[in-house]
Amino acid sequence: MIYGIGIDIVKIQRMKDAVEKWGEKFLEKIFTKEETAYCYKRNEPYHSLSVRFAAKEALIKAIGSEITVHLTDMEILSDKNGKPSMKVKGILEEFFREKGIKECHLSLSHEREFGIAFVVLEK
Repeated sequence: MIYGIGIDIVKIQRMKDAVEKWGEKFLEKIFTKEETAYCYKRNEPYHSLSVRFAAKEALIKAIGSEITVHLTDMEILSDKNGKPSMKVKGILEEFFREKGIKECHLSLSHEREFGIAFVVLEK
């Protein structure tokens, strides 16, 4: 049974501008150290940062406005084949448990100017 769905799109240049303006402080507010390290190992780090930000926003949309979450309580991981997944912790992990959310399906994509993410939460 589907609990919720969410989608978000991010203009990659906006992510680049924010990182250039606010630097490490901005990155630490949104991403885990592991996410940042992964993105900066990529040829196009801003593409990877953008889709991860979009995934976090899509998850927030999928859960609705029932709780306020910290963006670092969500971590976007990629397996050895590049398949993305999301790990949750803190209040968000507790929320998943209370609501019986068992799976978070995630799809990421980017193309030149935009990054997009789609999330499906399954009970």
